[in-house]
Amino acid sequence: MTLKRTILLSVATIVSVCVSAQTNDGLTYRRNALAQMMIYHSEDQFGKEIYEAFEAMPLSDKYDDHNVGFNVIDNDSIPNVKKRSHGLIKAEFGKSLNSSDVRKNAQMLEDLINKADVAKLMVAKWFGMEIDLDSFDIDKAVFSTELIQQRGQYNASDVDVELAEKTTRGVAMLSDAGEDLIPNTFLLINDMTYVTAEEAAAVAKSVMSVLGGIADAVLGSNIGSNVASLGGDIADSFTGFTVKTHSYLFQLQWNDSIAAIFYNNYYTEVPNPQKVMAFFDDPTTFRLKYVAHEYEYGGKTSLVGQYDRKELAKMSCTRSIDKNIAALQLAYEDFKIKTPVYQVIADDKGKVLGYTAKIGMKEGINENTKFQVIQRVINPDTGKSEYKYVASLKPQKGKIWDNRYNAVTEKAPTASLNATTFKKTGGGEILPGMLIIEGKYHKVTQ
Repeated sequence: MTLKRTILLSVATIVSVCVSAQTNDGLTYRRNALAQMMIYHSEDQFGKEIYEAFEAMPLSDKYDDHNVGFNVIDNDSIPNVKKRSHGLIKAEFGKSLNSSDVRKNAQMLEDLINKADVAKLMVAKWFGMEIDLDSFDIDKAVFSTELIQQRGQYNASDVDVELAEKTTRGVAMLSDAGEDLIPNTFLLINDMTYVTAEEAAAVAKSVMSVLGGIADAVLGSNIGSNVASLGGDIADSFTGFTVKTHSYLFQLQWNDSIAAIFYNNYYTEVPNPQKVMAFFDDPTTFRLKYVAHEYEYGGKTSLVGQYDRKELAKMSCTRSIDKNIAALQLAYEDFKIKTPVYQVIADDKGKVLGYTAKIGMKEGINENTKFQVIQRVINPDTGKSEYKYVASLKPQKGKIWDNRYNAVTEKAPTASLNATTFKKTGGGEILPGMLIIEGKYHKVTQ
């Protein structure tokens, strides 16, 4: 028989998009897992362009791609949040959402994705069962630990043997993965609206003679301070539109008790329709929880070069979401990315001059950003991963890679770099492959 159930289709229009994450640095390391969705506003003049931009947007290679086949929620089909017929509370031009609006939107989205069983799809993907509603056959469906082995950098044959023999190390590997991989699975839902060049220019013109710098607050940019000199030419200084993005971050709930329910009641490596159906029928165990929100308003719309509307939308949306992701990493520690040291730079005499890593402005790095260097080690007593502090780093002035979308095309000053160069500010020896993480990481031991 074929499993038949309703995901988001009864609540929202869903579009399936598969995006493959590529590792450009050739180094393997444990990433957080990330899926992304967007809210589609059919009422927006450029809603289609924003949808198409999101559809074409690459997922950051700093995260493992955990998209589960649904990435667009139709705002028309979301139940009302606040005295309207449908949809989320929307950020209107000149009026931002307040904290109460954000909480109501977040709660509605949490309810929506949990009714849609998105958490179950995420768990199923972790255990080798990706769901295609058109072809899924429950009589043949099985779980596996292959993806956990791959992302956890375990030797598959070793895990199979040790699990089969019920060894302490084999159990520790799965427990390790449960603690270090599965709960660090996130869903980011992006609600993107925009201000057109014409809207912004019209507001700037209407206030320039009286309000001057107050336009900064209205537009969320530095236009107001320059408005007097721009005069009637202000409309010509814009290209396209400015994207405004509210990003809502959700985390997959996974702990020892949830893992025990899954392994004891549902996990099967041989066809067992009863167990698989019981997994999908479980009403409360597998959930996504709202954990953080970020708002990014890309105030500068003037761009170098000529862009058509679609390309401009893709660039604006990509950069807007990247800014939110960078901010969320600072706001919510479990979401922080860990990036390997790519190279140790030394002179002919072996003196270390610096270190490089494949992160940059897209991840929010500036001259004042501070990093820890950490090393993942296996505790011989428990068989589990631990993170040890190694050293501290800061980016070197003028050597921060501009890796933002289309920075090369725009000939940004540091876009030609292929990594950011760091200098050590304290600690011990740093080797390639050790991990760097922004700020202080509470899971690190000295």
